[in-house]
Amino acid sequence: MKIIRILTNIFSRIIDLMAIFAGILLIFSMLSISMGVASRYLFDSPMAWVTEITEYILVHITFLVAPWVLKREGHVTMDLVLNRLSPRTQSMFNMITYAISAIVCFILFGSGVRVTWELYQTRYFTPTVLELPKFAVIAVIFIGSLFLFLQFLNMAFKYLSIWRASSGQEKSLEEIKNLN
Repeated sequence: MKIIRILTNIFSRIIDLMAIFAGILLIFSMLSISMGVASRYLFDSPMAWVTEITEYILVHITFLVAPWVLKREGHVTMDLVLNRLSPRTQSMFNMITYAISAIVCFILFGSGVRVTWELYQTRYFTPTVLELPKFAVIAVIFIGSLFLFLQFLNMAFKYLSIWRASSGQEKSLEEIKNLN
């Protein structure tokens, strides 16, 4: 059980580092866009790479920060109906939702690995200004999907334990979450 706790802590720290890196990418994107605009209008010398890099950064930010948002349950939820259900039923719905989401992310992970590997083998480069190797650009999809898959599994098991702990109890879902 101690090894699981250690692995969970390592996983959590990796997710936090991914979010920090996404924040750094966001700051870099903001600065490069500002420099690009200033360069174009003040010096009449546009920087062609800014748009391309910003496009890639947006994809990277999405896949790097998604597990962190999920860990904090900061995503948008449709809880109008869910809040009217009992805590046990709420945790069951959450568990099912997270399990299905984990399956979808696992499929995305598998597809991302396959496509990234094919692009690596064919040595395909983006037909753009920077001509970057395409596998390096989209590798973040399978990396982010893997961490999102693992986080969805973590959340599904969390709600499974909440569901088990709530049998026969009339506590709110927040009180039951605090027990774990």
